[in-house]
Amino acid sequence: MTKIKWSMLNTGNAKIIIYDISGREIQTIVNETLNPGSYEATFDGTRFASGVYFYRLTAEGYGETRKMMLIR
Repeated sequence: MTKIKWSMLNTGNAKIIIYDISGREIQTIVNETLNPGSYEATFDGTRFASGVYFYRLTAEGYGETRKMMLIR
């Protein structure tokens, strides 16, 4: 399990998508309109193989991609 935390300054759509090392989308964990505030989403990797994964957070003009390691 991995927790991803972020804050919204304005009301808007937030999306977090998990990708495998090949760039294939494997799961969308957030896709909703959120009010200003702090948020946390959990990625449960129990059904995925160990390895490198990426998550992309996009929210109203902001986008960031981060790498994460899944180790079992």
